[in-house]
Amino acid sequence: MTVTGASTPEGPRSPLADTVLARLTAAYPTAADPERAAAMRAYMKDVGPFLGLPTPERRALSRTVLAGTPRPDEADCAAIALSCWALPEREYRYFAVDYVRRHVGRCSAGFLPVARRLITTDPWWDTVDLLAAHVVGPLVAADPRLVAEMDAWIGDDDLWVARTALLHQLGYKERTDADRLFAYCLRQSGHPDFFIRKAIGWALRQYARTDPEAVRAFLARERGRFAPLSVREALKHVGD
Repeated sequence: MTVTGASTPEGPRSPLADTVLARLTAAYPTAADPERAAAMRAYMKDVGPFLGLPTPERRALSRTVLAGTPRPDEADCAAIALSCWALPEREYRYFAVDYVRRHVGRCSAGFLPVARRLITTDPWWDTVDLLAAHVVGPLVAADPRLVAEMDAWIGDDDLWVARTALLHQLGYKERTDADRLFAYCLRQSGHPDFFIRKAIGWALRQYARTDPEAVRAFLARERGRFAPLSVREALKHVGD
């Protein structure tokens, strides 16, 4: 797959992205708080620098940045996201995630490689989980051809790509492909990393809100294959 409108390795050309990024990089630093930034960086295990913007203030600034701008197309979404990811402070990536999830309905299957690039560039749960549930999930739901991509991602050596495959159905509720969800969980049941084990439990717990009996029955059969963390998370609200 290729990104719609892509013209350079960095991403597509977009006058809208140029406007948004100029406004964004002028607005966000005005509210920077170095002391809060240091605390945020420590909480996020030094994944990157922060400006120190609390979420409500950051989103208020974002509304000002976007005031009067037109609705984007897919190339605009890609250009804005990739441009934000090229900036050091984490808040710019949060802006990009908010923006893309708001406009994901305007993106096609061709946006998936962009999403993967975002997921695998300086990855941490703060961006990956939102991209999984609110960008990758809707893309796959809108284009069944992408299910095959998720079947590949679940076996990827990059744990954040595999985590995305586990979590992409979080918002599907009754539309969840339960057989595929259970197969993905089994595929990664022996993974040693906390973030995969936690994702297995989270994905099962979320589906248990829709079909608790199916999750109980699945774990009754397969419980021994999972880490205790995964089982605890899966059964947190439904019991054994």
